[in-house]
Amino acid sequence: METEIKTSSEAIQEKTSAEDSQALDAAPLPRHVAIIMDGNGRWAQRKGMPRIEGHRNGVKTVRKIVRTAAKAGVEYLTLYCLSSENWKRPPAELSFLMFLLKKYLVDERKEILRQKLQFRTIGRTEELSAGILDEINKTKKLSADNTGMTLCLALNYGARGEIIDAVRKLAEQVERGELQPGQIDEQILSNSLDTTGMPDPDLVIRTAGEMRISNFLLWQISYSELWVTDKHWPEFTEADFHMAMQDYVKRDRRFGGLNS
Repeated sequence: METEIKTSSEAIQEKTSAEDSQALDAAPLPRHVAIIMDGNGRWAQRKGMPRIEGHRNGVKTVRKIVRTAAKAGVEYLTLYCLSSENWKRPPAELSFLMFLLKKYLVDERKEILRQKLQFRTIGRTEELSAGILDEINKTKKLSADNTGMTLCLALNYGARGEIIDAVRKLAEQVERGELQPGQIDEQILSNSLDTTGMPDPDLVIRTAGEMRISNFLLWQISYSELWVTDKHWPEFTEADFHMAMQDYVKRDRRFGGLNS
C-alpha cells in the first residue's frame, strides 16, 4: 500500500500559529478526512475511571472535531465509531456504547442541521437496534438536502465485510444478466461499496499511537496519507486536528508515480 506513516512527534510540534493558519487557508486541503478514534478506554483507565467514561468524553471530542473540520473547509469527514469487531466487548460496555450512540444522534441533530451538514452512515447498520436505526434515518432524511460538509459515521463497519457485500451485489447483477464479468473494474467495484458517491480519503488520522488500519476503509485508503498521534481520542484537540491538516499540505502525494 502506497501510504506514508508519520507520528505527531515526527510532524509539527508547535501549536498552529497565525502564519500556519494563513498557509493552511491557501494550500490544497484534504477533501475527505477519515479518523480512527482510538483510546477511549485506555484514557479512562489511565485516569482511574471506568472505561465507559472514556467513551462519554470521546463524544465530546467528536462534537469539537466535527465543528472544527466543517469550519476548516473539509468536505467529507468519516469517523470510525463502531467496528464490526467491537461486538466482542463486554456486554455492559456494549450496552453503554449503544446508549451513547442513540443519545448522540438525538442530541446532535439540531447542531447537524444548524451547520447544514449532510449525515450518512457506512457499515451494516441494519444489524443495529430498531431505535438506533430510526434515529439514523431521521437525521439522514432531515439533512438530505444540506450542502455543507458530509458527516459519515462508520457503524458496525468492517472493510472486509464491506468488500464482501460489494462482491455479492456484483455477483447478483451478473447472475441476472445485468453485468458481464469482464465489465467489472475498479470504478464499478467502488460504486458498489458503502462509500459510493464519496471521494477516497485524502488523510487518515489515528489516535492512541497504534500503527495499524484496523479493518477500516481498506479499499478506499490505498493512497491516503496517514497521520498518527500518541494522544488518546478524548484528549485530541482542535489544535491537533489543525496540525494534521498542516502536515498533510506539506506532503508530496505521488499516487504510486514519480514527480515530473
